[in-house]
Amino acid sequence: MSIPPTPLSTDRPRLLAALAQPRIYDMAIIGGGATGLGVALDAVLRGLSVVLLESHDFAKGTSSRATKLVHGGVRYLAQGNVALVREALHERFTLLHNAPHLARPLPFVMPSYRCWEIPFYGIGLKIYDALAGKAGLGSTEFLNARKTEQCLPGVRTQGLCGGVKYWDGQFDDARLALALARTAASQGALVLNYCAVTDLIHEQGRVAGLRCQDSEFGTEYTVRAKCVINAAGVWVDEFRQKDGAALHRPTKPMVAPSQGVHLVVDRDFLPGDHALLVPKTRDGRVLFAVPWLGKLILGTTDTPRHDLAREPDAYAGEVEFILRESAHYLQRAPTRADVKSIWVGLRPLVRPPDDEGDNTKKISREHTVLASPSGLITVTGGKWTTYRAMAEDVLAKCVDASVFNSLPPSRTADFRLVGADTDAPRATLTQAPGLDAYGSESGYVQSLEGHDMEVVPGLTEAMVRFAVRYEYARSVEDVLARRFRLLFLDARLAAKVAPQVAEIVQQETGLDPHLSMFLQLTEHYLSLPS
Repeated sequence: MSIPPTPLSTDRPRLLAALAQPRIYDMAIIGGGATGLGVALDAVLRGLSVVLLESHDFAKGTSSRATKLVHGGVRYLAQGNVALVREALHERFTLLHNAPHLARPLPFVMPSYRCWEIPFYGIGLKIYDALAGKAGLGSTEFLNARKTEQCLPGVRTQGLCGGVKYWDGQFDDARLALALARTAASQGALVLNYCAVTDLIHEQGRVAGLRCQDSEFGTEYTVRAKCVINAAGVWVDEFRQKDGAALHRPTKPMVAPSQGVHLVVDRDFLPGDHALLVPKTRDGRVLFAVPWLGKLILGTTDTPRHDLAREPDAYAGEVEFILRESAHYLQRAPTRADVKSIWVGLRPLVRPPDDEGDNTKKISREHTVLASPSGLITVTGGKWTTYRAMAEDVLAKCVDASVFNSLPPSRTADFRLVGADTDAPRATLTQAPGLDAYGSESGYVQSLEGHDMEVVPGLTEAMVRFAVRYEYARSVEDVLARRFRLLFLDARLAAKVAPQVAEIVQQETGLDPHLSMFLQLTEHYLSLPS
């Protein structure tokens, strides 16, 4: 029996020792979400020396709180944004190819209770298919009431005329971010979480690096770089303002945060493997019911938010909307008591110039890349599906802004992520999580101590050790929120098993695993506003 190859270690003292070395990087990236990690991988594959710094954990913010869909954006098509849809459909295909263990096709059904909706939405979805072309995942189908009920067991049948079935994709967002970080590191990038950027360094009017601080021991570091990328998501304006202050130039905020709320309930409300989509609820919003990792995600909302909390609170009206509208389409109406976890993500929508309004539904979902007079490159907006295209645009802006004279072409379109080289792609992400999330690394996980000791179904002690040794995990939260998604699936169960996970994390790191902080966090994920 062959011994599985050993993954690249994420031993933190080694990473911090590398950060302390005096050198000038080609590129320093602020932010370890989808955008920053995508830029890091693209840049290092073009031969640049890269360091990426994240203040918390990778994907701690928006990038772990998506609706878990890899999609072209049906509602963007309805808005007439054909270019955005075409790009996203192409990127959807690329993502599913490069990470088949973390992203898979998912069939959707739009149930119709007014018969005119079937041809109306069906024609639009046929256009969606046409825009996808060879990158399509399956053909749109018109369903009668019986077929709709077969695809959506648990759907309300009273008044059901039929439905329309189409295909998109779904993914594990936090684990995909982790795969990007580990893949970039395997190609030579220095990637660090829990190392907050505290300031920018300017020399002769140009940004020349940054200062950062290790969160665990408080050690400060100076990092010099030819190019600094501000990819801090909804927090990009903080660094734009630091840059503007150094140049004595006023800087107007460019991000208008919008929050999306998600409720998680048991799968028996909709026990099939098809997602349900309502493109227009009674008040004109969109409703999803998405099977994911053994549970059902209900959402989402699009509500203006003026603060930038790391753990945003849902508004009572948002929860009421999701439960009320779900009751219109499911035979058994979910109640507040059925909610296993509630989580909120902040979208970094790009504010148009001179916009002071609060209607985030009309603000651009496309990304924006800006170069300041100092050479600071800021990227924000966009969505998970198009992270790779966003990274290409960032590297193009670096050349346009004369940060680099020229760069080789991008290699990320056909570059598989860590774990993707597997002969047996993951069948689906609708079922409970387990070893299949590790792809080609599953054999190595199975070779570790504790591979036969389950913490909770699907999570072994070996997986916890793997998370610390090879996946940058430093705390209980890192393991149970983003390496294994239990906090997002069942916060009460996450709290129950947290002490056992904490003990293993402490064995591996020798440090406080922050158990009490995590237990407080589980209360937040169980707390519904009244």
